[in-house]
Amino acid sequence: MRHPLHVTVNGIATGTEVESHRSLLSVLRDEVGLTGPKEGCDDSECGACMVLLDGRPVNACSYLALQTDGREVTTVEGVADAEGLHPVQRELLEAGGVQCGFCTPGIVMSATALLDSEPDCDEDQVRRALAGNLCRCTGYQKIVEAVLRAARSRPRPLRGPEGGPQQ
Repeated sequence: MRHPLHVTVNGIATGTEVESHRSLLSVLRDEVGLTGPKEGCDDSECGACMVLLDGRPVNACSYLALQTDGREVTTVEGVADAEGLHPVQRELLEAGGVQCGFCTPGIVMSATALLDSEPDCDEDQVRRALAGNLCRCTGYQKIVEAVLRAARSRPRPLRGPEGGPQQ
């Protein structure tokens, strides 16, 4: 039996019908046509399928697609903008934090969620945020350095002398 699914993916309203057992990952890849999220373990262990659901990181392989009805999903395809790569993407490339690239979309999504919630994060926070993302090629140090560089490179709101927004 198929059920209607209405979800906003990367800012675009999407409607389809899916079986109740389908994972978010399978719908994103097979119905929406996005190949950024990867199926690695299919058990929420590797993080290759990480997406943002209403701004929070989730493993799309273990999340039922119907649970996203009426919600907003962001994949790695949706973090760059017309001006270019997202700071995390740019810094991963600059720091040499990618090798084969299979894990990179999930790492980008976890790091993006961290920087959105903790823009002044430290190394421990980065390591905790990336704990659910497995990379078989690197030693993680360049990945962590890239996320910290991205945190430093993001624009900060201007503050006035009293700490509030500048007029």
